[in-house]
Amino acid sequence: MIRSIFTFLLMALLSTSVLAQESFLKNKVIAHRGAWKAQNHPQNSIASLREAIQLGCEGTEFDVWMTADGVLVVNHDADFEGLEIEQVPYKTLLSKTHPNGEQIPTLEEYLKEGMKQEKTKLILEFKPSGISVARSEKIGVEVVKMVQKLQAEKWVDYITFSYEGGLKAIQTDPNANVAYLTGDKSPEELKEAGFFGFDYNIRLLKSKPEWIAEAKNLGLTTNAWTVNDPEDMKWLLDQDVDFITTDEPELLLELINLK
Repeated sequence: MIRSIFTFLLMALLSTSVLAQESFLKNKVIAHRGAWKAQNHPQNSIASLREAIQLGCEGTEFDVWMTADGVLVVNHDADFEGLEIEQVPYKTLLSKTHPNGEQIPTLEEYLKEGMKQEKTKLILEFKPSGISVARSEKIGVEVVKMVQKLQAEKWVDYITFSYEGGLKAIQTDPNANVAYLTGDKSPEELKEAGFFGFDYNIRLLKSKPEWIAEAKNLGLTTNAWTVNDPEDMKWLLDQDVDFITTDEPELLLELINLK
C-alpha cells in the first residue's frame, strides 16, 4: 500500500514537471534586453522583462555583470549610468537609477520576477569580464549557482561570448543549456565541448548558412542576433532556426503569425 502511494506521488510529480515544461511558449521570438523599444522602457529593466512576458515572447534576454564586491547585476553595458560595474561595489550602483526610476536589478531580483510566470524563458547572457579570463570563468560559475539556489533551472537558458566562462558554466551544471555567441567555433566544436547550441550574428550565418544545417544534424539549437530587419527575419524563418533575437519582438511576432 505504501509503495503504491509512493509510486502515485512520484508519477504525479513527474507529470506536473512535464506540464510546467510544456507551458513555455514556442514561437522563436527572443526579446533582446527585454521588450524595451516600442514602449520606451529602459533596456534590461524589470519593466522591459514584464513587457516581453506580456507580449508572449518565447524568451527574454538579459545581461549579467559582477560588481567589484561580487554581486551579480543586470545591465547591458559595462557601465551603469557612468559607473563601471566591475570597478565599484553594488551599493555605489544604487546611487543611480534607470530613467523610469528603477534601480539596477540584481540577478536574484530579476530571476525572481521572471519566475512569477511559466510561459517566457529567461535567456541569461553572462558578460565576459574586462578584467581577466579567470573572472569570466568565475562569473560563469556564479550565475549557475544563483540559478540553482533559486531552483530556476527550468526557466533559464544561458548565452555568453566567453568560451571559457561557458565551459565553466557547463562544468558547474552539466544539464545547463549554454549557447555560444562569438561565432569563432564550428557546430562540431561546440558539440564536442558540451554546448547546447550557437547564438551567432546574422551576418555570420548569412555567410555560413551551412552551419545552421550542421548544427541541426548535431542536435544543437540555432539562434541569431540581433535581427531587426524584416527581410533578415524572413530569411531565418525560412532556414527554420530555433530562435531569433530581436529589438523588434512585436514585428517578428507579426511576421510569424502571417506565415
